[in-house]
Amino acid sequence: MLTASKIIAQGHGLAPVLLKRAPTITLDWDVRQKSRFEAADSSGRLVGVFLPRGHVVRGGDVLVLEDGSLVRVLAAPQPVLHISHCPTHGSPFDLVRAAYHLGNRHVPIELKPDHLKIEPDHVLADLLRAMHLIVRADTLAFEPEAGAYAAQGHVHGHDDPTPTAHGHDHGHEHPHAHDHEHPHGHEHDHGHTHGHSHTANDDHPH
Repeated sequence: MLTASKIIAQGHGLAPVLLKRAPTITLDWDVRQKSRFEAADSSGRLVGVFLPRGHVVRGGDVLVLEDGSLVRVLAAPQPVLHISHCPTHGSPFDLVRAAYHLGNRHVPIELKPDHLKIEPDHVLADLLRAMHLIVRADTLAFEPEAGAYAAQGHVHGHDDPTPTAHGHDHGHEHPHAHDHEHPHGHEHDHGHTHGHSHTANDDHPH
């Protein structure tokens, strides 16, 4: 078994020809969120992955094996719930509300501009439909948010806290404290019903 303890996020800096030639390893989210696991790549080699704890592997990342060879990670399609807003009876803001409620339940969520994805859960599916969202079962790659404090596989150039990191110093502050509040006394809880239901496999042709 070959081991990998290094990962290149999204293969940054590697020549396209190297990425094209590299064997692949297809993993679902349950495996990719672990820092230590074993799996076989497309050439049949057993690969043991040993990454810093808390590290999340993403589709498109490249593992560097002990012999210097590369393995490209593919996110395996898996059962998910695809969540979108109802164009007739709702608005895109409904997705923000849904993400808020799901986040309060510490549910892994993949965030996209026009939809959300979560792992299958019939209780949450019913909750989302009650919020007038369209929920359908599908089989897709799942790349949920890792969280603000999750370990990352690369360092951004602006992580250096020194003023010289960017070659210039912003010598001013932004005192936008916004001490005032916006006392909007109304709530958008959609207490009314629309007389329709969104079934799991409904294409919902609005």
